[in-house]
Amino acid sequence: ECLNLSPAWLPAHCYHSGVSGLSFDRFQLVEPSTEAEWASYFDLRWRVLREPWHQPRGSERDESDSSSYHLMVTDPGGSVVGVGRLHLNSAKEAQVRYMAVDPSCRGKGLGSRILKGLEAHSRVTAAGEIVLNAREDAIAFYLRHGYGAEGPAETLFGEVRHMRMRKVL
Repeated sequence: ECLNLSPAWLPAHCYHSGVSGLSFDRFQLVEPSTEAEWASYFDLRWRVLREPWHQPRGSERDESDSSSYHLMVTDPGGSVVGVGRLHLNSAKEAQVRYMAVDPSCRGKGLGSRILKGLEAHSRVTAAGEIVLNAREDAIAFYLRHGYGAEGPAETLFGEVRHMRMRKVL
């Protein structure tokens, strides 16, 4: 079951796109479902978002994981190379968190596919706005996707500064 790009986007198990320079016949956007997929999903979150700052395993998870919508991109071999999560802050506001793409796969449109999939799910839930806290090195990525900067957000681990951003869907 594949998701098309019509205005009536619906969640799907795969999402093919014509992103320039990348064949999505080789990469799949899926919701993790098996124990092995969840383990790989959380492992990538930890390796990209926590390990570089010497944070322990488990710090890549939080209390909202069980009630959130998760997406991951797998490569042709089935390895998880990108992840992202969406949860509802209220009936009208969703939040993107834990966006991560393996450093060896960046610049190929994978993060964009994850973000578009999360936005599609937000539309289905009728949340009209998405907020997120972007790390400094990701602000330009979110600006390109229509998010506006609202001001400084938290600083993680005493050094990873974030910008609060918002997009009206």
